[in-house]
Amino acid sequence: MQDNATEVTAAGIARLAGVGRAAVSNWRRRHADFPKPVGGTETSPSFALAEVEAWLRKQGKLAEVPLRERVWQQLAGHPEGPVTALTHAGCALLLIHDRPTAWLEASAGSDERLAAMLTGAIEEVLAARFGGPQRKRGVHRGTAGGAASGVHTRAAGDAVSGVHTSAAGGAMSGVNSPLAVNAEQPVHPATGASGSAAVNTPPAVHTPSGPQLLPSAPLLRGVAELAAESGARQTFEFLLGRHLDANPRQYTLTPAELAGLMADLAGPARTLLDPACGTGALLRAVTPRPDQELYAQDSAPDLAALTALRLALHTQATVRGAAGDTLRADAYPQLRADAVLCHPPFNERNWGHDELAYDPRWEYGFPARNESELAWVQHALARLKDDGTAVLLMPPAAASRRSGRRIRADLLRRGALRAVIALPIGAAPPYNIPLHLWVLRRPDRQPAQPEVLLADTGQYATEGRGGPDWRAVRETVLDAWGAFERAGTLQERPGLARSLPVIDLLDDDVDLAPARHLPPPAAADGADALTAVRERLGETLRLTADLTPPPADYAQPAPRWPFTTVGELARGGALVMRTGGNGGHARVPVLTDHDVLAGTAPSGALPESDEDAVLTQPGDVVVPVLGGGSMARVIDAATAGAALGRNLVLLRPDPAALDPWFLAGFLRGTANNRQASSYASTATRLDVRRLQLPRLPLDEQRRYGARFRTLDDFERALRHAGRLGEQLVRGMYDGLTDGTVAPG
Repeated sequence: MQDNATEVTAAGIARLAGVGRAAVSNWRRRHADFPKPVGGTETSPSFALAEVEAWLRKQGKLAEVPLRERVWQQLAGHPEGPVTALTHAGCALLLIHDRPTAWLEASAGSDERLAAMLTGAIEEVLAARFGGPQRKRGVHRGTAGGAASGVHTRAAGDAVSGVHTSAAGGAMSGVNSPLAVNAEQPVHPATGASGSAAVNTPPAVHTPSGPQLLPSAPLLRGVAELAAESGARQTFEFLLGRHLDANPRQYTLTPAELAGLMADLAGPARTLLDPACGTGALLRAVTPRPDQELYAQDSAPDLAALTALRLALHTQATVRGAAGDTLRADAYPQLRADAVLCHPPFNERNWGHDELAYDPRWEYGFPARNESELAWVQHALARLKDDGTAVLLMPPAAASRRSGRRIRADLLRRGALRAVIALPIGAAPPYNIPLHLWVLRRPDRQPAQPEVLLADTGQYATEGRGGPDWRAVRETVLDAWGAFERAGTLQERPGLARSLPVIDLLDDDVDLAPARHLPPPAAADGADALTAVRERLGETLRLTADLTPPPADYAQPAPRWPFTTVGELARGGALVMRTGGNGGHARVPVLTDHDVLAGTAPSGALPESDEDAVLTQPGDVVVPVLGGGSMARVIDAATAGAALGRNLVLLRPDPAALDPWFLAGFLRGTANNRQASSYASTATRLDVRRLQLPRLPLDEQRRYGARFRTLDDFERALRHAGRLGEQLVRGMYDGLTDGTVAPG
């Protein structure tokens, strides 16, 4: 076996065989010839994929694995890591997309022949996509620590559009001595300078050598097969998306809806820059043009390489990508772009304050150490041509911190800051604060009576993790911005937007938070809204009165039923019992124990893992196991499909044996929960297997189930009435205190 063979975990083996992970554990114990671990840890071992497939095939256990899953397993278990594998895949997909015959010729023979021929073919296709008309080929080694596989041109401002880095030291795993292409380049019209400004900039994407590509050969063949089915761009997006979902804590993503809004605010542009490009979401959101040029830079070499390949597959525009610290080592010092889009890192104290004190970019003032965001704002303005537009995602503190007030004041005085737009909570990470969008313009002349647009879309926040009402946010923001752009001013839109003369904001604080300057809703609107809430509350209270259960007949003696337990029913096959919280997919909503107790929609998230999430189905009964309360929730069509969160147990009854509402109702009995609970020093835990319910015919179960369902409707109506009551009380307090509601 090769020392660098692709590895797979037990969860991956389970997917290959189409079984649960417990079955894989049983095979390891029962079969002496089961492949031995080759890596991982004692609790989470990994196995050689080739050996596992051979054993499964020999045992007749190898299921028909979907091609997408097989390719993902090869990428995730690549011996040099998934980032190197994904970069190799991106290079091959670009070759397949642009020169399919070159791929067919290279892939016709052995893996060794494929790896040897791909090096030259990839170099040529990347040079064609990222290179220029005048090229002198010269082979040299990349700067020490240089990054991922691919080809490059020289630095920012080149006539040759390319993929390169701006700082040494960022290596992508498994690529040690890459080859690169050097070039002599003429002056570029967008920058007005030759590439000599950053001649020492090493490339972000290097052409991998044959030995480096050899471990990826099986993966690349699978990638090509998948591209034949789905297309090269879609294949790369699938693999990149799976990688990002599997590593949610390593990457800060910009939601697609927010990226689209930022691109629309920037408007049509031929040259665009994202100086903190991440995964390239902002530049992908731009409406493509045939003559477009996209410039991207990121401090993480892996992101710079992946983003360059992603953009090259996404568009026919000229693409330049760079890896390096933008503030310390700008790859495009001579660039003057039509637009800049940026989601910069927040609250970075080590942004270069000590080294960059005399940098010419600080045209509006030298940022304080704790004002890294204002450094990014000025970098964006420095890279704009006159009358160009920049849109930056900013933390709300940047609009009001005292340490930044002088820079904010100068941005206002000189007409550079055009709008501050508050987004709803949940628009982008960190999801617990309302982030801002700053729209800036490099003024070509001093405005006579400048105004600035302030907008607040916080009212479009929604409950849970689904994000805000993006359609309403988009319509509100673009409508206000369009009207402000045309007239230079905007009439008040109560509670949503207004424009203010700059002079009104130049006080001691220069506080630009929109909520501090927007007027409250008009009195009529406030009164109408409170009236609507009051009417809904009245309807809900009438509904609760109708749903109020009739008095129970306590005269009849308590029946003596034969009882069984949940554990016995599970052993007998009357229900299936599953435990939640083992991990899952980042895009699947998660039902938490709080959601079950509060009767709300799924609102949680699970950590990424190789385990398959437990997904709910209509008719499932979900029981929280912590807290000591008696609660069970029947899953309906609206909640179905959510992943089961931690501290929850799912019971899936056989409809021919158990009615779900009957099951849930008896599980909520106080005495039942008390006898099935165990107590620690600080917590109560429910042993669901010990919960009891009577043995009754299915017809009798359904009779009880109908009554339990009525009680559930009554409980939901009470909760809704409580929420409406709180909303009405809060609105009355607000109306009385701001004068929109009279005391009478």
